[in-house]
Amino acid sequence: MGSSANRLINRPILASVHTEAFRHNLNRIRELAPESKIWSVVKAKAYGHTLEAAFKGLESTDGFALLDIADAQWLRDHGWAGRILLLEGLFHPDELETAVKLNCDLVVHSEKQVEWLQSHQNYPGHPLNIFLKLNSGMNRLGFRPEQYREAFHRLHAARYHMHHMTHFANADQVDRLPTVGEQFECFEKAIDGLQAPTSLANSAAILWHRNMLGDWVRPGIMLYGVSPTGSFADIVRSDLQAVMELRSEIIDIQHLKKGEHVGYGGRYEAPEDMRIGVIACGYADGYPRHAKDGTPVWVASAGPDGDDVICPIVGQVSMDMLTIDLRGAPNANIGSLVELWGGEVPVDDVAQMSGTIGYELICALAPRVPVVIK
Repeated sequence: MGSSANRLINRPILASVHTEAFRHNLNRIRELAPESKIWSVVKAKAYGHTLEAAFKGLESTDGFALLDIADAQWLRDHGWAGRILLLEGLFHPDELETAVKLNCDLVVHSEKQVEWLQSHQNYPGHPLNIFLKLNSGMNRLGFRPEQYREAFHRLHAARYHMHHMTHFANADQVDRLPTVGEQFECFEKAIDGLQAPTSLANSAAILWHRNMLGDWVRPGIMLYGVSPTGSFADIVRSDLQAVMELRSEIIDIQHLKKGEHVGYGGRYEAPEDMRIGVIACGYADGYPRHAKDGTPVWVASAGPDGDDVICPIVGQVSMDMLTIDLRGAPNANIGSLVELWGGEVPVDDVAQMSGTIGYELICALAPRVPVVIK
């Protein structure tokens, strides 16, 4: 990070979002799904990466998929003329006028939404694209198979441009019900004879079920270089790159004697005389409070030969700080650069050591953390 960053912000913590990594990951998805168009999923402010960065890095996508109509407005205001999909459709009928004005595609998953659209079937000159969602076994959103065809015919008769859609519950696992195969079979039966483009595959399906992609794929987490399963090996095998990098610095060093403890609750006891590095990052920055002892932190040029090293967290993560074991980092000092997650420390590894998933960590980056788009 260096002194230039310190002149700009008070605390030496910074999240960097790499737009070139976005481009790389999008290109990998095109290689994996060459016959499909791509909805780049940018809900939750692009999984914590900011819409601005996602728009810059994913500008060659076929469309953006998101939840909030305010985000659709932002994309239009900043020059995006391509397709936008509202993944949960309309939350209130009053939003329809705005959706039409912004030329949004709509997911339709409930009877109420069908009624709202039927009552506006003659909206002048704007035959919206509808992605009708089938509940093929996930039991979250969508029409059950016995209800689906009627909903399709009603909206088709109202002259909407129809598409078929479902969502896989377990594309990242082989031993959980419903299986991808079961859901795909349900989908095929439900849409039989109803000619329209399809959208099925999330990130996990793109990686492992490429015979079930559909005309539109919906990559989310893989766009950000994070694994659907929580295993960094998936990222390596798929040649994806981490987009977000969270870095800070060592702000103090404590010299502990054997038997002394570190942090709240004294969770860690020094097994020998040792140095402890204090880092300006805590749970108020979005770092997981439940990170276990041993969670990796990368420290630049801290090894015995000036090489970069991984140092383990020791002690409870607090609101503004965490502490690491510097026994393997004799050159670490106040001001040493550290990475909490990114290209050196996979966010999936941090998540596994914290009893959560990478999705949660990147989405939970706190507003107080400065973000720079590169």
